[in-house]
Formats: sequence, structure tokens, C-alpha cells
Amino acid sequence: MTEQLSVTTLSDTEIVMTRVLDAPRTLVWACQTQAEHLRKWWGRGHPLDVEIDFRVGGKYRFVEHADDGNAYAFHGEFLEIEEPSRLVQTFEFEGMPGHVVTDSLELTEENGRTTVTTTSRFDTKADRDGMVESGMADGAQQSYVALDALLRELTN
Repeated sequence: MTEQLSVTTLSDTEIVMTRVLDAPRTLVWACQTQAEHLRKWWGRGHPLDVEIDFRVGGKYRFVEHADDGNAYAFHGEFLEIEEPSRLVQTFEFEGMPGHVVTDSLELTEENGRTTVTTTSRFDTKADRDGMVESGMADGAQQSYVALDALLRELTN
């Protein structure tokens, strides 16, 4: 059974996404922070170019090559890194410059399963609502399905 992504609006400027993964936290952390793993799941399973300088103050850029033939680019900066439990970074879709989100990723492990909780903080309610209306939840769920498949591959 595929776990479902839980998406809630915590406040007028926050979205919280929670997903349980059947893998240890150290492996989930690696899949969230290493280019070789990110390429295989982050873009919903589509081909993904990854540039990453994983350190506080370091930057990243992902380009997803979607089925519609378009390339969608995203970039940000790492603000906090507490391996293997917490990561805070900015996130900006290059198709909508100036709308920067701050994502806080928390990983907790219990009985070999990891709960991933991402809190996204937006500058305005309009930005938060625009993200919700963009289909973000469906895209994130598709990415987590691809991550599930990668985790199964890495643990077998």
C-alpha cells in the first residue's frame, strides 16, 4: 500500500506536508541531500539535472525535464543543516521569480520508518494559496511515490 501525503494549511502563510516512508532516517536523509539520489525521485521520476553545494550558505538548482517537453527550474540556498534530522532551505520556482519559500524539513524515525514533515513558509497568503492551487500536493505525492521506489531499490 502506498502511503498518502498529508497536506494541511497551518496558518495563512504556512503549508505542512507529512509523509511516512518505510526506510531508516539516515537513508531518507541521503535521498534528500545527495545529487545521485535526488536525480532519481525529486522531479516526480522525470529526468532531473541537479547542481548542489550541500553546506550552510551553499546553493542548489534543479531542472526537471517534464513529459510535456518543458524544463522547469528551481533553486535555493541551504540555511540550516542538522544531519540527519533537520534541513532548512529556500525554494524558488524560476518561472515565478521573487516568490521565495522557506522550507523546513524534519525527519523522525520510529521502528525503522521515517516521518518526513516539511513546513513551507510563504511571504503572503496569496503566495501560499497560489502554491496550493498550482497542484503542489499532487506533484509532491508523485515525487514521494518515486522516492518510495528508490528507497525499496536501495534497501533490497
